[in-house]
Amino acid sequence: MNQVLSAGAKTQSKTGASFAVGLIGEIDPRVRIVAAVAYAATVVSLSRFEALAAALCISLSLLAVSQLPPRPTLRRVAAMDGFILFMLVMLPFTMPGTPIFTLWGYPASWEGLWRAIEIALTANAVVLALMTLVGTMEPVTLGHALHKLRCPDRLVHLLLFTIRYIEVLREEYLRLRTAMRLRGFRPGTNWHTYRSFGYLVGMMLVRAVERSERILEAMKCRGFSGRLVVLERFRLRRIDHLFIATVCAVLLALIGLEVAHVAD
Repeated sequence: MNQVLSAGAKTQSKTGASFAVGLIGEIDPRVRIVAAVAYAATVVSLSRFEALAAALCISLSLLAVSQLPPRPTLRRVAAMDGFILFMLVMLPFTMPGTPIFTLWGYPASWEGLWRAIEIALTANAVVLALMTLVGTMEPVTLGHALHKLRCPDRLVHLLLFTIRYIEVLREEYLRLRTAMRLRGFRPGTNWHTYRSFGYLVGMMLVRAVERSERILEAMKCRGFSGRLVVLERFRLRRIDHLFIATVCAVLLALIGLEVAHVAD
């Protein structure tokens, strides 16, 4: 079991994932997961511009402390922004309120503009924090930490084996596509193309099921009983306690900014 999960970590490394080597990498993985969840829940509940801007600055500080390459990391965040860009552009025109200007007869409101800014700040702050605190863990370490946090074993197994075999399934897909091209298949907008891609998806599912059965039999032959054998031992150190205190102080400061706005 340990060899299978270790292979998963190697596969993840081949896909280009970056693991924390700075101060963040010294923190107990359990603490990082809990801190990420608490931070995300707090940031999502904020609505004041000052608080959201402060949260984004904190996330950028985490990025600097984690020593991740800034340019590739910010490029991934920008890719996430591309998915919500259309919604952010449309919000000023779909949300009623005080008009700013009119475009082709559709007024843009200040309230919609602010809501778009709020969503953008929240999404970027949360995604950056998750990328630095959780996304920089090795897959096996993440699975062991979730197991220690009393997450269901089946969910932990699903996560670890998905990470381990997603690259295997991708290679299987590339082999099938190569076989299709060698047989003269050229995709187009016709029923033959749709039917061929349907066969491709069906063959992927069949081969995935067959592979999963072989893997299960191999694991049973190696003594797997359905439980995750954790060889890594976690223990809280002084740096973990300092990190917990810092996170609590940051969360209280963000809540204080939000509450001060409500009180005003």
